[in-house]
Amino acid sequence: MITSVCLNPCIDRTVEIEAFTYAGMNRILSSREDGCGKGVNVALVSRELSMDSACIGFLFNDNGHLIKSRLDAAGAQEDCLWLPGKVRTNLKIFDRENAKITEVNEAGEKMTPETLEKMVQKVKEYAIISDVMVFTGSLPPATPVDFYKTLIEATEGKCKCLLDAEGEKLTEGMKAKPFFIKPNQYELELRVGRKLPTVQDIKCAALECVDSGISIVAVSMGGDGAFITDGKKSYYAPVIPVPVRSTVGAGDCMVTGFLHGLSLGEDLYGLFRRGVAAGTAAVTTEGTQLITKALYEEMLPRVTIEEV
Repeated sequence: MITSVCLNPCIDRTVEIEAFTYAGMNRILSSREDGCGKGVNVALVSRELSMDSACIGFLFNDNGHLIKSRLDAAGAQEDCLWLPGKVRTNLKIFDRENAKITEVNEAGEKMTPETLEKMVQKVKEYAIISDVMVFTGSLPPATPVDFYKTLIEATEGKCKCLLDAEGEKLTEGMKAKPFFIKPNQYELELRVGRKLPTVQDIKCAALECVDSGISIVAVSMGGDGAFITDGKKSYYAPVIPVPVRSTVGAGDCMVTGFLHGLSLGEDLYGLFRRGVAAGTAAVTTEGTQLITKALYEEMLPRVTIEEV
């Protein structure tokens, strides 16, 4: 089973306008609300790709049902800690003319030490019954920056751990030696403290992470493609030319593609191919919509991979 940990879920309100006017009037052409969060997305796409999944984390009494109902409808197990308060709202403004999204995100509810300790215990419980636990997304206010490290250590090696985080959350989380990390190029540059303009530069930086105890490092490079290494083999996939409608959720879909490959027992090449296909499929969907299995399978034959 895939268990995703979503500590700071959100309600994504996506509004579409003709062309964004800064400091002026913008008229909404359409809008929609979706219960989201990176961990929620991983749980939903895992079910779409026929994997058993659960989502644990924090949900709030005022509007958490928007997320719970979405997980329930997909057949994903929801076992979050329910708390007083409200799930934060993230506003995404889609500029139709320029095909750009502007995001305005709330921070979320503050956590207490007692609540965080309950989450540590919840992770220990799920580590026993999970094949992979995915730690991804932002942390709520008043949560220590090394909390992902604490949670990964709490699994005590009973399952594989995948970490998809940025900045100090990534740096600290890597100290617990998760099995798999998936930074984007910018996040990896922050991690190693230097620019990585070429695939070879990315390879060198990723190998440094492998040397620190990480088994697999995958790097999403936006319009420049993607990279993966396990220290023995390294692969690069150039970007597939597709119409880009939204990049929201693409990283979460890529992660789930990797998980699908792992669940099928594929080697590094095979799971990389699935991750690239899922991430590419995601950018062709509108707004916060996630991929379908059919779209994912349609993209698989289009992936090209080079050994580097």
